[in-house]
Amino acid sequence: MKQLLLDIAADVPPTLDNFLPGRNAELLHALKTILQSGVGERFIYIWGEPGSGRSHLLSAWIHAAQKLGQPAVYVPGEIPQQWEGGGLVAVDDVSRFDQDGQIALFHLYNRLREAGGALLVSGPIAPGGLDLRPDLLTRLGWGLVYQIHGLNDEEKALALQVHARERGFRLPQEVLDYLLRHWRRDLPSLMAVLDALDRYTLEQQRPVTVPLLRQLLQLELDL
Repeated sequence: MKQLLLDIAADVPPTLDNFLPGRNAELLHALKTILQSGVGERFIYIWGEPGSGRSHLLSAWIHAAQKLGQPAVYVPGEIPQQWEGGGLVAVDDVSRFDQDGQIALFHLYNRLREAGGALLVSGPIAPGGLDLRPDLLTRLGWGLVYQIHGLNDEEKALALQVHARERGFRLPQEVLDYLLRHWRRDLPSLMAVLDALDRYTLEQQRPVTVPLLRQLLQLELDL
């Protein structure tokens, strides 16, 4: 039981495979094209509300590049001052940068452009609404700009039903509805609960029901 709860509590590593595109198929295609062929626009800015999957996508893109042996770094904090060569850099939430951070990002953009690198930057709003240096805003607007759309409840429900079928069990609608109302809203966390629920039903020798799901979630909250 303890291992089961550790599994459900652990964060699911972000990958491009567990990023459900929904209305973001064009963006996902653009990022995969950079990884696979290096052609096309190599500077992309994405924006969206909290929970839309911005950080997931940036981290997953860098992880995919590293698996392919490409130099790549995910930047949730300070800009790497001595990043050299081409490679890929993903910078999360440009709106948090002070003047020094903005200058560092400006120079990083120029270095990557000269070296044939690629840059993925995220923010909470479109570039035109950011309170940043004009020269940096110009750079961010030169590449592709995408609004990233979070999955709606219908899209999440469909993804969860498919995931349950792939694991070989039926997910009753009332269980799905309860999960969407009472658990974290990001899809990897929701899928992690389904994985734990599948194992829990086998351990308890009970069918998938709302009371069983409630019991599992309460055990997690009591940790």
